This record gives sequence, C-alpha cells and structure tokens, in this order.
Amino acid sequence: MKAIVQTGPESVEVQQRERPVPNSEEVLVRVHAAGLCGSDAHAYRYEGGYEWIPIPRVMGHEYAGVVESVGDDVEGFEAGEKVVEEPIHDCGSCFQCKNGQPNVCQNFSITGMHRDGAYTEYVTVRPEHLHSVPSDVPLAHAAITEPTSIAARAVFDQSVTTPGDNVLVEGPGPIGVLTACIADSLGANVLVSGLGRDTDYRLPLLEEQGIETVNLDDDDLEAETESFTDGIGFDVVFDTTGHKSGVEMAAERVRKGGQIVVVGLPGEESEVFMTPLVRSEVDLNTSYGSTWTNFEQALRLMDNGAIEPAAIVDDSYSVDDPTGAFEAFLNSETCKPVFTFAE
Repeated sequence: MKAIVQTGPESVEVQQRERPVPNSEEVLVRVHAAGLCGSDAHAYRYEGGYEWIPIPRVMGHEYAGVVESVGDDVEGFEAGEKVVEEPIHDCGSCFQCKNGQPNVCQNFSITGMHRDGAYTEYVTVRPEHLHSVPSDVPLAHAAITEPTSIAARAVFDQSVTTPGDNVLVEGPGPIGVLTACIADSLGANVLVSGLGRDTDYRLPLLEEQGIETVNLDDDDLEAETESFTDGIGFDVVFDTTGHKSGVEMAAERVRKGGQIVVVGLPGEESEVFMTPLVRSEVDLNTSYGSTWTNFEQALRLMDNGAIEPAAIVDDSYSVDDPTGAFEAFLNSETCKPVFTFAE
C-alpha cells in the first residue's frame, strides 16, 4: 500500500508498505482522507520539540475512513462504517486520566509520531479511539474532525465566549480559522488578525465566511481594536499563533476583566508584564488538545452546518507530491491541505 513517509528534516517520500493485519482487538480502517496540520509541519521540519520522532515514520494523525474489518473481540463497529480516530491516546491510569483530564495525560502517545500514522491506505486502531461519523458528513470533511475538536475545546470549555462578545483570534492557521468559525457560530463578533503572507489565501477564506480580518503588516491593531470594540478592548482573545508575540499582543488588546486563551504552542519564552493583567483581573487561560466530548461536538458542528468544512478543506494536493503540500502550508498558500487516499 502507498504511504507518505518522513525520511529526514524537510524530506518526505511516497513508499510502498505492507498492509497491516489487525489483531483480535483492533479495527482495520481504509483511510479515505488525511489532513496536514501545524504539528505535521513542525515535524516535517524536525524542529525543536519534534526531533524525538523516530525516522523513518509514516506521518499523519487527522483522518477519516471506512471500517474494512474488525477483530473477533471488537464490539460497537462493523465493516462499512465511517469513522475518525482520536489520535492522542491517553493511558487511562495516570492521575490526570483518573481526574477527568485525559487531554493532558502523563503518558499519552500520538498517531503519526509515536507510531506510524494515517498518511497511508490502511491503518489498524483499537475501537476505543474511534468515533462514528454522521451519515451526512462527507469523509473529506470528517478528516478535519481532530483540529475542529481542538477549536471546540478552546471555545466551549476553556473560554467564556458568549453571544455578542467581541472576540479576537490571533493567527489564521487551521486552528485559528476553526476557532473563529466556532466563536462566530455562537453569535460572537469575531476579528481575525494575520500577516501580509496570509492575505492571498487565509484571510480571504475567513472573509468569505463573513468573518472580519485585519492584516497586521498594513493596519494598526490598536486602531482596529478601538473601532471594533468601541474603545473597550476584546472580551476574549484567542492566541493560536504559535509564536511568543501572540500572548504579548493579546495582553495589550484584551479588555479589563476579559480573558486570554492561549491555544498555540509558542516554543519560545514570552515576555509578558503581568502587573497590568493582575490589576485588570484578566483571566489568562490555556487550551490543549481535546477530549472525547470535543470530538463529538466537532462532528455535530459539521453535521448541523454550524461550520462549513467544504470552505476550509483543500484537496488539490496529490498524495504523490507530499512535499508540495507541506511547502504550500508553510508558506501560507493554503490553510488545510487534505490528502485523498481512496475515492
């Protein structure tokens, strides 16, 4: 079977691999579509924090497919059923897991990093990591369930966003776009900030969804904040940039008594002067990963039309040229490339 394999820093190639055979407790899934996300791009570059990933490695953790067969001891799934996988597997036994916080499990493992992933035609997975996909959600759309679940957690669980709130989302990457769309579906007034490189694809994508944007290379965010919030400041700021400047900028734009939710992983030390935040009683929160419930929320958001995956998914990149998709993503020429492995 065909597989996209990372063979070194900024080096991926298509190889032929043996089709996996499920054991009695596993499900064999035929992969239909698999998405490319920011962590895949960081792993592709083999950046700090990702150099532990064994090479060669079949990449990919966001995917949707169809159950091909089930092991003798598997219950709850059957051949022909559409599914998605929760790629971050918790251990179920550490303090965090027992405390209802499996998204920050001490012993988690990630599909496509700790073990071979879903950039291939078939994968095996234990049934407890699978979710059924609603019949009206196409598999190409279901492939972005995982990033949608991350955005759902950030908005629903980790923020205080309510209808009518003024919300700033920093960064129009996949998580930023989905966070903005979910906050918008709640009835919040959403502004998304990006850079000049985002003006060709990512910011127009949001504008087509009726969400306002600002290009920080050309426009003054302080003036935009003044206009957008009547001088009050944003009720909630989501930092999805993955850069240390994100939380620093959020601290300047949030209102007194407002909230900052850091979703991106900065990777560098931020220099945030805490005294103004304390004096303004700003809630500084974080959001990491997602839970079983967030996956179900993501699937229902797609099923009921609260978000439009068709506008976000970019299936123009071929499995046979994976490098093109990675480079386009890193250059902000696309937002959510999705590889198609089966029609």
